[in-house]
Amino acid sequence: MDFGKLYQSKIVTSEEAVTKIHDGNRIFLTGNCSTPRMLLTALVNHASNLKDVEICQALTVGPADYVGPEMEGHLRVNTMFISANIRKAVQEGRADFTPVLLSEFPLLFKNKVLPIDVALVHLSPPDEHGFCSFGIENGLTKSPAESAKVIIAEVNHQMPRTLGDSFIHVSRLNYIVPVDYPLAEMSMGSEGPDEITEKIAGFIADLIPDGATMQMGIGAIPDAVLKYLYHKKDLGIHTELFSDGVIDLVERGVLTGARKSLHQGKIVAGFIIGSHNLYRWVDDNPMIELHPTEYINDPFIVAQNDRQVAVNSAIEVDLTGQVCADSIGPKLYSGVGGQLDFIYGASRSKGGVPIIALPSTAVMRDGSMISRIVPMLKQGAGVVTSRNHIRYVVTEFGVASLYGKTIRERALSLINIAHPQFRDEMKKIAGDLHYI
Repeated sequence: MDFGKLYQSKIVTSEEAVTKIHDGNRIFLTGNCSTPRMLLTALVNHASNLKDVEICQALTVGPADYVGPEMEGHLRVNTMFISANIRKAVQEGRADFTPVLLSEFPLLFKNKVLPIDVALVHLSPPDEHGFCSFGIENGLTKSPAESAKVIIAEVNHQMPRTLGDSFIHVSRLNYIVPVDYPLAEMSMGSEGPDEITEKIAGFIADLIPDGATMQMGIGAIPDAVLKYLYHKKDLGIHTELFSDGVIDLVERGVLTGARKSLHQGKIVAGFIIGSHNLYRWVDDNPMIELHPTEYINDPFIVAQNDRQVAVNSAIEVDLTGQVCADSIGPKLYSGVGGQLDFIYGASRSKGGVPIIALPSTAVMRDGSMISRIVPMLKQGAGVVTSRNHIRYVVTEFGVASLYGKTIRERALSLINIAHPQFRDEMKKIAGDLHYI
């Protein structure tokens, strides 16, 4: 087969491509830093011609005109993770939120719980065999795309070719929109030195043994941890995502994957978020393998990695060990993501280290300070990691080891890593609750 001719026969403009979307269709939208911007812009411009189109997605990076008030009745987002650009729409009831473990996100579409009519994806150019790579966002996209009736692909010359279970053949694509623009970038680190983050990162690093396999969740704390690992040996990566911090660890010989139980010598992930430098580094890099998230995040796969470390964040943690990470009280804020997948997987790993890390306080809009270690979660707060799954909680004041501990022991340990300003009050409330 002449794959070049086949490819050319499928080329359309973005404006032509979105006319293939019809009233009542359910669309899957590739997200993270791989959001197909040309197709999304064309869809917004065409939206007035459509009725009741549902857009299913996880986290997206970039403008979100497609959730504007003027889209009501035309496009409606159904997100499985609430990213910052659509948070207001969800909280105002103009977009929907479907709670789901990240390991099961692709299965909603693959198993036809949410059948997909059209998938909008973002790919690398095809190789000589006619295979395009899903590039920097494979984990959440490959299975939903392959389950769609129609696949519309932006093919971008600036999308890196990533290896692993990350390819789709041009024969599977219905319409192709050639593009050439820089991918979105997203920094995981803070804007400058952050003493609290650095202290937390130092405590976490002390818990990570040589030969560990690491999952690093999204945010400044997991990224900061990497800077404290240069004295470690033979670290590995099995994670839903990674960012720029891994490059230096690889180049210094710290991150080798030599002692991994699965995919020895490989950095294994679902997707990549970072800078253009990172995207160039992963391009055709045989050390990097991207796989579907239903494999990467499966707790029973994660658990097969000896010394699996999981580092995830929280909004607040109560004195029994319940972790809220997806809402502020009843106000929906983000989602479960891969937290429970990896916390549970790491807890079942031989020598595993499941960690919840958070600053001890938050500053409110009026300048007041509140504790994030709390006697009780706010009314309506969602429990992402239960008190039965929790192992380690880390703040800038130290580490609380909760596994196998009574409620009394947990409460005292968590009070000890809370901000000193709040400890006396929490002891009193804990006493009133008969925790201590």
